[in-house]
Amino acid sequence: MSDDMIPNDSGRSLSLWMRESVPDLWAELPAETRIDVCVIGAGITGLSVAYHLTRAGRRVLVIDDGPIGGGETGRTTAHLASAIDDRYYLLEQHHGERGARLAAHSHAAAIDDIEAIAAQEAFDCDFLRVDGYLFAPPGGDLDVLRRELAAARRAGLEGELVARAPLPGFSTGPCIRFPHQAQFHPIKYLRGLAEAVQRRGGRIATGVRAEHVEGGTPAKVIAEGSRVILADAVVVATNSPISSRLRLPAKEAQYRTYVIAMEVPRRTVPTALYWDTDNPYHYARVAPGPSKDTDLIIIGGEDHKVGQDDSATLRWDRLAEWARERFVGATHIDHKWSGQIVEPVDGLAYIGRDPSAGDNVYVATGDSGNGLTHGTIAGMLISDLILGRSNEWAGLYDPTRSARHGARTFVRENLNTATQYADWLGAGDVHGEDEIGPGEGAVVRHGVRLLAVYRDEAGRLHHRSAVCPHLGGIVSWNAAERSWDCPAHGSRFDCLGRCVNGPANTDLKPVEPEAPEHETVRVESTTFPSVTQPI
Repeated sequence: MSDDMIPNDSGRSLSLWMRESVPDLWAELPAETRIDVCVIGAGITGLSVAYHLTRAGRRVLVIDDGPIGGGETGRTTAHLASAIDDRYYLLEQHHGERGARLAAHSHAAAIDDIEAIAAQEAFDCDFLRVDGYLFAPPGGDLDVLRRELAAARRAGLEGELVARAPLPGFSTGPCIRFPHQAQFHPIKYLRGLAEAVQRRGGRIATGVRAEHVEGGTPAKVIAEGSRVILADAVVVATNSPISSRLRLPAKEAQYRTYVIAMEVPRRTVPTALYWDTDNPYHYARVAPGPSKDTDLIIIGGEDHKVGQDDSATLRWDRLAEWARERFVGATHIDHKWSGQIVEPVDGLAYIGRDPSAGDNVYVATGDSGNGLTHGTIAGMLISDLILGRSNEWAGLYDPTRSARHGARTFVRENLNTATQYADWLGAGDVHGEDEIGPGEGAVVRHGVRLLAVYRDEAGRLHHRSAVCPHLGGIVSWNAAERSWDCPAHGSRFDCLGRCVNGPANTDLKPVEPEAPEHETVRVESTTFPSVTQPI
């Protein structure tokens, strides 16, 4: 199968973790299914929820339109950190000292949960406890470190100021050492979770898209092929929620983040997590290399808003330059990939009852760069909510909480979103389709219409509407991932127009390349967002 025809893929690049396969675990889905809980999404969030519920004896069905781990879980750098990257002194401003303590406790508990599950279920996911080091960039403000250390300690984390991070040949200057952090292999972990869910009677159906979610008693999921799933509870674990058209997307912003893996001589870099306080910030960790004589340094960062930049090569080059200055012996790039980060306006994920979908529907979104721990927190918290158990984290992560604590960020991000609709007036990326090479895409104006045109490797042209079906933004071509990305709310579509990331949940419309003369500019069933929408 060619790259052009790979279905349900989150991007063309392949991460280091994607070399590990997940067995084809799937279940037949009849025309109507009655189940205790339906989980939409087979990443770390969905499978964590399913694991905890099957352990409690609930009948669980997990559905995903792609393979297990085919979304963003496999595109991370696989840090497991309670020293989260949104800075505890900022969390105190948004959520108070108690909120910061609960955040620290929940992320530490998530790391403990991952460690415990791997041990209890007896599978290897390369889990390893390590120290984490937070340092300022050269010439950076050291006061940030002092403020963060004081706030982290108030939140209950252990931490100490040390003279430098243990990087041979490079002095970071003063930095904070956080013990009890961790790292692992995310796809190996998902494979172990999926097998554990099945052993306990859970079912997993891949290649099944949820087209509509409806709250109620029971709640209902309409899947492709008009199949109906009735459940006591539905959990939407799709990174960006497909069940909320505007309420949650208006409180989130989606970013692309970039990752490279570079070879270094074995054991020349101590195994630890490394972060800086730059903007955009950088983060790194160590993993086994392709031979017994090498390790890999995995470096991430250089984030930008989805669909608002197409300089992946430059971003990867900047990461390599940053790494070569800090890691002795860093040579060629072994892997490079990108992923998607959903940033909430106040630094913490939205986990709990979905305010948009009605009764008995739950959601987890807004990973804020800490998706592996936020997803694991969701596994514990949502299962407690469904089982009727109290959980002290519920108020902190409540999706209905006001955005007033992040009001400045909320307004800035929504103003940025509003400006993206000016693309409706653009002339397109190229003058004509003959300028589009094999394996390339471009937005082309045909009369009053804007089309997303992709030329496959065989030279065939594929035409789709360039209008995002979510709220009418004009998509842009992502050359690195061969995808169409919406700059308004971060929805993504593969090169042939199939939706691979929400909040959109339908494909780009196929269209004829020539527009009739009488056609007028129109977006059907679209309401353009406003920063005055209720939050």
